[in-house]
Amino acid sequence: MTHPSNGSGGDDHSPEHRPDDRLDSETDTSAGQRFVLHKPGGEPVKTGRNLPVAIASGCVLGALVFFSIFPWPQLFTIITSLGTLIGLRELNRAFGGKGTTLAVVPLAVGGVAMQAGAYFGGAEWLVGIAAVTAIACLVWRLRGGAEGFVADASANLFTLVYLPLLLATWMLLIAHPEDGQYRLVVFIVVTISSDIGGYFAGILLGRHKMAPVISPNKTWEGFGGSVVGCAVAGALCVTLMLDGPWWVGVVLGLAVVLAATVGDLIESLFKRDLGVKDMGRFMPGHGGLMDRIDSLLIAGPVVWIVLSLLLP
Repeated sequence: MTHPSNGSGGDDHSPEHRPDDRLDSETDTSAGQRFVLHKPGGEPVKTGRNLPVAIASGCVLGALVFFSIFPWPQLFTIITSLGTLIGLRELNRAFGGKGTTLAVVPLAVGGVAMQAGAYFGGAEWLVGIAAVTAIACLVWRLRGGAEGFVADASANLFTLVYLPLLLATWMLLIAHPEDGQYRLVVFIVVTISSDIGGYFAGILLGRHKMAPVISPNKTWEGFGGSVVGCAVAGALCVTLMLDGPWWVGVVLGLAVVLAATVGDLIESLFKRDLGVKDMGRFMPGHGGLMDRIDSLLIAGPVVWIVLSLLLP
């Protein structure tokens, strides 16, 4: 459920360099065992993360997800509920730095209830619980008076939608009666393929900046690698795991790459506005949980809609 990163808040592609540079890798002991790429002249191109630790952490988390959804898919509600609570803690800390107050109790209770509601009751229960939670957050904030009410209420509603609501779309995927577990796996694999393809294409070919104001190191070459990675992964996953036509996988991959890229940019702008580099230290080598699931949050509802329409 994670993707490799090379710094700049954990969501950008590599620094600009010539595409014909020969890259060698080694471990830089002076940088705390940080993975380093070198150009022919010896100039290091740092990834910004300890890649061995990052990969190991991602594998552990991926194994946890895999072994929870196949024996008992209901257990995945526990994982998304924990994700809601951890992400809420990170968001509350980030907003607190700007003097904005979240209604933590209603968001925590309602957010967890949304995960269970989405799995056992479907989209109708999810919408109903989300609406009640939104009302509870507004009522909770009434006791704080008029000063700062609009800012706090806006932050609460943003948090409600951005974290537990988008996260609960994963439960809508896994709740599909015939192949829900495989739909969730397809979603995760295709989204991760966007990050991996973009990461390595950005390192090897990255020259033209995509959004220098928002995410300075993200490149169009990296985006092209994401498109290829998602399209190939989508076609393979849909045909092999969902018994669907290859073109559905390609459509799914293209939709995911757009959603994942937007998710990265949204998280980058969010952190820039709040003045934080990482949302937390949830996973070694990865930063906070919100840093790792930014693209997955935006891609979740997109995958659910595409598969619901093309593979009902």
